[in-house]
Amino acid sequence: MDGQKIKQDEIHIGQNIRRIRLEKGVGQTELVRRMQLEGVSITRETLVKIERETQHIQAVQLRGIRDALGTTYEELLR
Repeated sequence: MDGQKIKQDEIHIGQNIRRIRLEKGVGQTELVRRMQLEGVSITRETLVKIERETQHIQAVQLRGIRDALGTTYEELLR
């Protein structure tokens, strides 16, 4: 399941990630660093593509972002 990709067709996950990240004052590099420390394989370039919604997000990445930003799935998927 961790390799499962989540399409961003109707739910703008990338926009929500960016909004929450900026509200919390976390830069992209910092978010990636936090995720990598938790064992989530992601690069800054991948995060940029996810936020721009040009790349689907994997379930493991979504969980890592949720944990690193201290938010909820509900907030990320609204």
